[in-house]
Amino acid sequence: MSPPVEPLLRVVIVDDEAPARSRLRDLLVDCAAKVPLEVIGEAATGREALELLQGQDADVVLLDIRMPEMDGVELATHLLKLPDPPAVVFITAYDEYAVKAFELNAIDYLMKPIRASRLAEALAKARAIAPLRADLLRGLSDAPRQHLSVTEGGKVYLVPMADILYFKAELKYVTIRTAQREYLIEESLTRLEQEYAKRFVRIHRNCLVSRDAIVGFERLSSAESDAHWVVLLRGLTEKLAISRRQQHIVRDLAR
Repeated sequence: MSPPVEPLLRVVIVDDEAPARSRLRDLLVDCAAKVPLEVIGEAATGREALELLQGQDADVVLLDIRMPEMDGVELATHLLKLPDPPAVVFITAYDEYAVKAFELNAIDYLMKPIRASRLAEALAKARAIAPLRADLLRGLSDAPRQHLSVTEGGKVYLVPMADILYFKAELKYVTIRTAQREYLIEESLTRLEQEYAKRFVRIHRNCLVSRDAIVGFERLSSAESDAHWVVLLRGLTEKLAISRRQQHIVRDLAR
């Protein structure tokens, strides 16, 4: 009885440079004799890759780290929200810090220029690679994410950070507010504050607002409540209350 035929390894290439993608395709042809595979697609940006991988399942993504708009580490974080995330093999030019981080966390990587033998080795163990974890990925990059990913109706959507007006914590979720709509994510408000300290400011224990979205402050009072400050944000009629502890931002940001 002949042994079962192993299914082809489904590979996706993600690199913003066309020559680099072409080079990888050529190397994969050389590797196919050792590791049966098929290239099911390629993408030049993180957004393209996420769209592609939501349309068809892949076993492994060969992912360049340095890409404009969204780097490879950020894309890998968003891929974790897919129902069946693919294994990720990062591709990097020589960077001693990055290489140490990969090795410390047992994350597979390929150094440029890529050798066919090393690529074949990575592909051969791709099916056994454990899924990446978000906390490990955060340790690979000091740069804040340029997008947040939201899962709705089984699909992952990207929300550009530049569009976000505020974050508000409610029970186990955080509400993201843009000028158009709201989204819900399961992230820590404290961690978001740490990651985006330069972009957002805390106005209340449960709310962070975009510094760039602030258009003014207003002091409100009524017979039912004490006078308090609220913040006015670009594109919203909603007024967000500033807690007593954070009222110093009225003075600090109104300068």
